[in-house]
Amino acid sequence: MSAIRILCLAAMLLGGGACAQAQSQYPNRPIHIVVPYPAGGIVDIVARAVTEQVGRDWKQTIVVEARPGANGNIGTAAAARSEPDGYTWLVTGPAVLVNPALYKDAGWEVRNFRCVGLAVWNQSVALVHPAMPVNTIGEFVELARSKPGQFNFGNPGTGSSIDLSAQKLFQAADIKLTNVGYKGQPQALIDLMTDLMHFEIVSLELALPHIKAGTVKPLAVFTDKRVADLPDVPTIAEAGFPEATYMPWFGIYVPSATPDALAGKINDAINRALQNPDVQRQLSLANIPGKPMALDELAGLMKADHEKLTTVIKTSGMALQ
Repeated sequence: MSAIRILCLAAMLLGGGACAQAQSQYPNRPIHIVVPYPAGGIVDIVARAVTEQVGRDWKQTIVVEARPGANGNIGTAAAARSEPDGYTWLVTGPAVLVNPALYKDAGWEVRNFRCVGLAVWNQSVALVHPAMPVNTIGEFVELARSKPGQFNFGNPGTGSSIDLSAQKLFQAADIKLTNVGYKGQPQALIDLMTDLMHFEIVSLELALPHIKAGTVKPLAVFTDKRVADLPDVPTIAEAGFPEATYMPWFGIYVPSATPDALAGKINDAINRALQNPDVQRQLSLANIPGKPMALDELAGLMKADHEKLTTVIKTSGMALQ
């Protein structure tokens, strides 16, 4: 049992002073950050850019640990079981909201977490091989409709942000592609460049060098407005499919039983870090813009996306894992 929980239990008998004192001294030891994906990926980049700045501001050690496996379930479940004392944070994307609907036993429920900060949006782009005889997403949709199931989609993970973006597009466009599973975006992108895959949605930062090299062809960006690096590529809404507009976001989560005072202190620190020029530069270079948000805004975003994405899962017919 954590020191804060022991003091808070004692406070029930002593009038609450011990609990308040424990929280006021927070943080007085290293903070553990769980990233449920491999090191070096976009979630890891986000985690380090922001939480390490929080550590500098607080003059406290931040330990970032990648705990990949089972599409994020292993690390996320471990974070759900951690003490609600503010010393274990989870940094993750939409999987925390959708995996309980995709797996018979993900190891947690959405209600086990509260989001305390870091609304960072992942921009992505729809790609095909340069030899594909289409130049717009509309042309690809027409081709796919004429040959249902004959084109492949390189899926970097069931229920991943890329998969969810693709499913929203497929539903909006009323097309069926054959799903081919991968363990991440890089290998799927390699297969697209070698013409083994037909269609992919890829994080903008990963795709840009290959777009500029001409080894892949962009059809539309999954963003609210056009991307400066790709001024001639329309947004998915401009391309005629506004229902498919979806920008996955990443959050920092703590167990839902974490006291409000601690959650507020963490939220304030994350929002300050997001306004730090060096953090903004790092996120900008990775094409993942961030926005400081209050706890109630984050709770609303979490609730809305949980409802929206679980609906996508149910209507797409994704099989329970």
